[in-house]
Amino acid sequence: MEDKLRQEPSDLIKIVLFGPESTGKTTLAKQLATHYNTLWVPEYAREYLQDKWNREQKTCEPHDLLPIAEGQMRLENKLSKKANKILFCDTDLLETKVYSEAYYIGECDPILEKYALQNSYDLYLLTNIDTPWEADDLRDKPNEREKMFAYFHDSLKQYSRNFIILSGSKQHRLQTAVQHIEKLLKL
Repeated sequence: MEDKLRQEPSDLIKIVLFGPESTGKTTLAKQLATHYNTLWVPEYAREYLQDKWNREQKTCEPHDLLPIAEGQMRLENKLSKKANKILFCDTDLLETKVYSEAYYIGECDPILEKYALQNSYDLYLLTNIDTPWEADDLRDKPNEREKMFAYFHDSLKQYSRNFIILSGSKQHRLQTAVQHIEKLLKL
């Protein structure tokens, strides 16, 4: 099972869209991939949990987290082989770890935690909560956005991740992200 959570080696610049639900991560991942003529890795949890909701009308449970993490890494590793210089990830295992701890009383599977901390990325784009919250079948914490944002922010600091906070309009977020990515491309 551990091999399924391992990030395969790559020369790509890898950037993670990171933050609470309904903060524009997917929109920005698509915009950035288009801007840089490359690929983005969708959030596997959305597909997995939407299917679960459609079948059982149930949301995420602790036993779902490892299959979600495995699916996420399978997608990332597959798309890493096809991307052009940069790969944008609409989540990572650290985000899965944050949700695991926030939803399940501080608990995170030790194997998930190991790879959440071991897998590496060049930049995290932490999306702020200054966007309207949009309901869907899977989103369930509209009143805890500040608390969740703080949890995501604190996790990036705790694990010494390179990150910036993106706020403002979609256009402003895109421009700010591009400015920081251009710095990475010059290294």
